[in-house]
Amino acid sequence: MQDERKPKRMEGDIMRKEEAVREPLRGLRKGEEKSKDSSLPECAKLGGSEPIVLHSDGDVVIGGFFPLHYVASKPEYSYNSKPQVTSCSGFVKVGSYDGSAQQGQQLQILKNTIVWTTRQSQVPVSQCSAPCPPGSRQATRQGEPKCCFDCLPCADGEISNQTGSTECIKCPEYFWSDKEKVKCVAGEEEFLSFNDTMGIILVAITLLGFILTTIITIVFHSFRYTPIVKANNSEISFLLLLSLKLCFLCSLVFIGQPSWWTCRLRQAAFGVSFVLCLSCLLVKTIVVLLAFHTNGPASRGRMLFGTSQQRILILCTTAPQIFLSTGWVLGAPPFPFRNSNYQGITGKIVVECKEPWPPGFYLLLGYIGLLAFVCLLLAFLGRKLPDTFNEAKLITFSMLIFWAVWISFIPAYVSSPGKFSVAVEIFAILASSFGLLLCIFVPKCYIILLHPERNIKKGMTGKNPR
Repeated sequence: MQDERKPKRMEGDIMRKEEAVREPLRGLRKGEEKSKDSSLPECAKLGGSEPIVLHSDGDVVIGGFFPLHYVASKPEYSYNSKPQVTSCSGFVKVGSYDGSAQQGQQLQILKNTIVWTTRQSQVPVSQCSAPCPPGSRQATRQGEPKCCFDCLPCADGEISNQTGSTECIKCPEYFWSDKEKVKCVAGEEEFLSFNDTMGIILVAITLLGFILTTIITIVFHSFRYTPIVKANNSEISFLLLLSLKLCFLCSLVFIGQPSWWTCRLRQAAFGVSFVLCLSCLLVKTIVVLLAFHTNGPASRGRMLFGTSQQRILILCTTAPQIFLSTGWVLGAPPFPFRNSNYQGITGKIVVECKEPWPPGFYLLLGYIGLLAFVCLLLAFLGRKLPDTFNEAKLITFSMLIFWAVWISFIPAYVSSPGKFSVAVEIFAILASSFGLLLCIFVPKCYIILLHPERNIKKGMTGKNPR
């Protein structure tokens, strides 16, 4: 069977090859006959070689089979029994064919001499949609062929660096797409910097608070022997001013690029400074209550709660916070972390201090809240004491401001993204520190500097009218 098929296959190949040679010769013969036709214009009679002239629907009207000439301008046709060329402007040689030349050099085309229908020198491209440039991807149109598509730009964080890409490539972690979406570049880092407008404002407020506290300290030291300074143990007052200075300064540790030591120091410094401040307020409140509620003389209250007892109470209330902060920093210390969760929204990597043990921060904040609650409760009980100079009332106001700030801080801190959460915490520290400073010490400075006649022992007990 195989032997019978081979002669038939060979015979078919020979017939196809003969037909391939016979058809061009037949076309050339027809061309020679048409070139003798006097009805054709002179530009169509080139003798022995015939141009390819196409009908408006694409059919060949006159033609040979070797495209060595083309019509330089559009020919005009007359339609009687069949389409005929009535006029043309001439022919331009665009190439030649030499059968005796070497293989691959037989057909020579002069591309720079060809002018296409759109008067362009480049070959027209036959396509539905042009390939999408880099930075975009092809999206197939529904119900249309695959060659018809729309070019959609790559999303933020994705790139395409090739023409005609069907998909965009997502950038690796900590990298982001450039403006052209053609390459991934290192992501821009974001943190609360000293050069930011917000950072500059917070630093200015911090320095203002520190300078104001220093001025009040100088005033108190200059009038340290006056009754208004000695009323609640001047030592406690100076310690309270020192703790307020630390509260203002600790906010500076939150500004700038997080590092190994700032991440460990910031929360510990904040917690210890505020607990020391609240411990001093607690002692001052107890002293005021004992001074006015003891049945005996005021000296009896001081004997029950003297200077030594006041120091011990401050130490005992501050020590738990010191132990908690030390254990937290040594056991599960915060560390610098590049957070890419906000990269899809802002295109930036947030550099922040990551807390591996979040309960540590809330325990620290909770202990501060406990001391503040005790201070507020005791100060509220003493609000109706003789009001010539009622320090318990001033402490009540300062604690109300403190609670208002920190209650609003928690939801704002949790919902703020990136560097704004740090700014919210700094604002809470500064606002509560200013509340304590202005409510407790500014009224005393007002009396010391502007009304020295009230800075007497009788004026402190309400026995001398204002």
